[in-house]
Amino acid sequence: MSTQPHTGRLIAVVGPSGVGKDSVMEAVAKADPNFALVRRVITRAPEAGGEGYDAVSEAEFARLVEADAFCLHWNAHGLRYGIPVSIKDKLNSGQNLLVNLSRSVLTQADEAFPRFSVLNLTARPETLAARVLARGRESAEDVAKRLSRQVPALPPQLDIVTVNNDGALSETVQSVLSALSSETERV
Repeated sequence: MSTQPHTGRLIAVVGPSGVGKDSVMEAVAKADPNFALVRRVITRAPEAGGEGYDAVSEAEFARLVEADAFCLHWNAHGLRYGIPVSIKDKLNSGQNLLVNLSRSVLTQADEAFPRFSVLNLTARPETLAARVLARGRESAEDVAKRLSRQVPALPPQLDIVTVNNDGALSETVQSVLSALSSETERV
């Protein structure tokens, strides 16, 4: 009898600012107990809002990197982000995890995790602009700059599922769950 752990899947959620990554992830985890969220460590002020995250200073983040506390970490938009190594225990217990990842670490994540997928969320430019402005965390100039940047293509070797999030959140969640369960059946 095998005592090898059942490995859950790490699902990176990517998409442009304003596409609704955090809202979709939370709704998927609420709709299906087979999915849980990864809590990121970020050098963002704790009162900045948005997703649930652990806020740390630059110095504390550097200390955590030095202590090998992250399985992945990166810089983006003037902040540092880290994924705690503790997610490996959850994956080994069979839990599927949703995590908001930067495109810059997708290949690294694919190499580090035996079951890795990418959920690529999309939306029309006007939807993105309205959502980012509504957050109120950036000036209109910063929003325009963020939305005008060229988004790099996803590495083609990855297991990628693309879902549009222009409509109602409930519709997007059903599309995501359907797409991810189809992916699970193929694995």
